[in-house]
Amino acid sequence: MTPVPPVRLRLRYTKAGKVRFTSHRDTARIWERALRRCRLPLAYTEGFSPRPKMHFGLALRTGFASDCEYLDINLEPGSEVDFAELAQQLSDALPVGIDVTTIAPTPSISAVSLQEAVTSCRWEVELANVSTEKANETVEALLAADKLEVTRFRKGREKTYDMRPTLLALEVLEPVQDRARLAFELGTQPRGFRPDELLAAIDPELVPSYVCRTHQWIDNDGVRTEPLSAPPSPATTDEVAAA
Repeated sequence: MTPVPPVRLRLRYTKAGKVRFTSHRDTARIWERALRRCRLPLAYTEGFSPRPKMHFGLALRTGFASDCEYLDINLEPGSEVDFAELAQQLSDALPVGIDVTTIAPTPSISAVSLQEAVTSCRWEVELANVSTEKANETVEALLAADKLEVTRFRKGREKTYDMRPTLLALEVLEPVQDRARLAFELGTQPRGFRPDELLAAIDPELVPSYVCRTHQWIDNDGVRTEPLSAPPSPATTDEVAAA
């Protein structure tokens, strides 16, 4: 008898409003509870304290919003789950501000992890007390800079990095309620940096009042795509496993 392979689903969800002040660890706990409420046939780790097999993408800093967070969940082999309505069921079980927008099976349980696959992220930021003219000056300074140094502390030691090579794109957006806005794309490999670090590197007085991650990009055989952007399929996970 041929064993039925396990199934992995990939979810895309938002994180907005007050829930964006929830830490990454607390968000993981929220997801565990929501998945149990929906009674999904989750696969669990072995050992003294089994946990659901969940695989998050790049961590989002507390206070940042996002239109494109991702989560992979493993289901028990042979599971039959019709996920045509699962996105709404999960959204109903999650706090306000976390909404599942898309669900689809991943092609393989051994696929590269989300954290390894994502090569860059697009961000939009609003700047407090900054005019559009100042925003344009900031863009010019960022693009003209040969280096953008940021200092981090690791295990009690100070280390300086040049984040200029990770700045892949930058533009000024239309202001919202007289607040200047910037959009930029930052590479994540070999090391990722945050939008607030980018602004501080050019001018410590540039403090973002709102930050949102709008896209995460992966390299799919030379083509840049999102980890999950297609609409959910009406197929069941049983059909996917048998394919």
